[in-house]
Amino acid sequence: MCPPLRTGVSPAHNPQFTFPRKGVFVTFEGIEGSGKTTQIRRLSTHLAAKGIPHLVTREPGGTPLSDEIRALVLVPREETVFPEAELLLYEAARAQHVRGLILPALLSGRTVLCDRFCDATTAYQAGARGLEASLVERLNRFASGGLVPGLTLLFDLPPEDGFARVKGRGYGPDRLERESLDFHRAVRDGYLRIAERDPGRVVRIDAAAPEEEAFRSVLRAVAQRFGW
Repeated sequence: MCPPLRTGVSPAHNPQFTFPRKGVFVTFEGIEGSGKTTQIRRLSTHLAAKGIPHLVTREPGGTPLSDEIRALVLVPREETVFPEAELLLYEAARAQHVRGLILPALLSGRTVLCDRFCDATTAYQAGARGLEASLVERLNRFASGGLVPGLTLLFDLPPEDGFARVKGRGYGPDRLERESLDFHRAVRDGYLRIAERDPGRVVRIDAAAPEEEAFRSVLRAVAQRFGW
C-alpha cells in the first residue's frame, strides 16, 4: 500500500511529491471479475450528472507509455514473466501515470477515479507472487511519489464467483486471469489484509451483491467521505 503523502509544494519531477491536493483521488480495487470497472463507470455517470469535473483512468495504463507497458505485462505469452520483472513493469507504468496524468488532474481540482493503484501491486505481487512486502511498498512509494487515495473502494467476492464472471465476458482471459484459483485466493487475502490495516481509507463493498445494491454502497461511501 502507499504510505501517507506529506503537505507542501515541490517540483513535479521530485520522486517524493509534497503538494496541496485540490482534487479528490478515489481508487477501485478487487480481484478479477469483481465488477469494479462497471462500478467506476457508474460513479463517473453520477459525478457527471452532478457537474463534478473528473476523469476515469486505470492501472496499468492511463498514458500512451503506460498503456504500452500494460500490453507487455498482461498479454499472454510463452516466455515466463518473472515476478521481479512483473513488479518493475507495474511500477514503471505507475511512475509515468502519476506524473503524466493523475497529478496534473488533481492539481487542477479534478476528481480522479482510478481502476487499481498501489494496493493492487501489494495484493498481487506481495500477496500472491510472494515478493517481499516491504520491498513492494517501498517501490510503490517511489513510483507514486507517496500519493495516497482519499478513498479506496474494495470490491470483495470469492474468486470462484469472479472466475465465473470472467468466463462470461465473451473474450479470452489476459495473463493474470489465467492464473490458478489458489493465486486469486491469495490476491483476495492480500486485499483483505490491506483493508484490515487501513480501515480509515479502505471501504469494503460486497461485490457478490446485485449490481444495483453494490452501487448504492458505493454512493454511501463517497457521500460519507466527500458529500457527493
